[in-house]
Amino acid sequence: MKFFFAMPLAVFALIGARAAQSQPAQSPAPQRSQLSGIVTAVNAQSNQVSFKTDNGETVTVTTTDKTQIFHAQAGQTDSKKWDKIVVAEIGDGDQALAYVRGSLDQKPLVATSLVIRTKADLSQLAQKELEDWKKRGTTGTVTAIDAAAKTITIKVGQRTLTVQPSEKTEYHRYSLDSAKVSDAKPSTFAEIKTGDQVNVLGNKTEDGVSIRAESIFAGTFRQIAATIVSIDPATGEMKVTDLATRKPLIIRVNSDSTMKKRPEPVAQRLARQYQAGGRGAGGPARDGAPAPQRGGGGGGGFPGGGQGGGMRGSGGDIGQILSGLPVMPLSDLKPKDAIMVSTTMGTDPTRVTAIMLLAGVEPILTAAPSATRDIMSGWNLTGGGGEGN
Repeated sequence: MKFFFAMPLAVFALIGARAAQSQPAQSPAPQRSQLSGIVTAVNAQSNQVSFKTDNGETVTVTTTDKTQIFHAQAGQTDSKKWDKIVVAEIGDGDQALAYVRGSLDQKPLVATSLVIRTKADLSQLAQKELEDWKKRGTTGTVTAIDAAAKTITIKVGQRTLTVQPSEKTEYHRYSLDSAKVSDAKPSTFAEIKTGDQVNVLGNKTEDGVSIRAESIFAGTFRQIAATIVSIDPATGEMKVTDLATRKPLIIRVNSDSTMKKRPEPVAQRLARQYQAGGRGAGGPARDGAPAPQRGGGGGGGFPGGGQGGGMRGSGGDIGQILSGLPVMPLSDLKPKDAIMVSTTMGTDPTRVTAIMLLAGVEPILTAAPSATRDIMSGWNLTGGGGEGN
């Protein structure tokens, strides 16, 4: 799984506004509009820049000798220290914020100023953001919501934490058909529901029982135990039988799906723990799994940016153990295999996309048929272990 983070365009627009405000005041002030997106083409000879906007529309803006073009370097938030560049220095894949004179309906669109963040800047910001989520990100399942106090209670492994948003907290909600951050939409506190899986970025309080949330990504996902009926390697689709409902289901596996298989001895040990009343394994030394990999690749996307895909944070001990298992190719699966799968909800509930798939689970399902949600919700959507912060 590749993770690609970009500074959220809403934030990018705010710092871009500072650049616009730094220009000499005109009287009367002209009407201004703004557009933001990713650069798709640059024509230096005609002084034009084309980019794909947030809503998927491709637009072209024209610059003049009066247009100020700023390079908003990564890590530099003081617009007075941004370098001025020319159209020829803008490249495909750069992030652009354009202020245009007049309304967006007029043609041509003439830019009064452009704020550019290069692909290299985005990559640098991506790494910093990734590290921040590893340190301060937490994944859990919503168990209660206090609308009056505007707090959320989440279960993280065996722990219960209180999420405390503020007026500055940013909310996003995952798509029904995708765990990718790039497909998540701006949301609100009111849209969070009991049972949602959430990713929270923020510092914990000194007592460690609360999180001061800066960013929250929430979504509803399914945890399914099933047996495979047939597999189509060409399309990556599996026909399965949902063991809870006994109904057929099509599960699609794509490049964003994480697939792993528990070795039989490991599955047997975990099955015995469930039979004895436990709720998962305690660590690699106890069950023989390889050492956990924090932030391990695959499955969904990290919150906070561009084109990666799912959730971060902690799934507790189970999440760490599953993260240490080797990735399994689709070719290792066969009809009649039992699997546990975390999937999207699906606009069409009979066709869903696998976020995480775990094979080699027959002993566990025999010992504890209801263990699927505990195990799969405990394995966060990045396939990584560790709680962060």
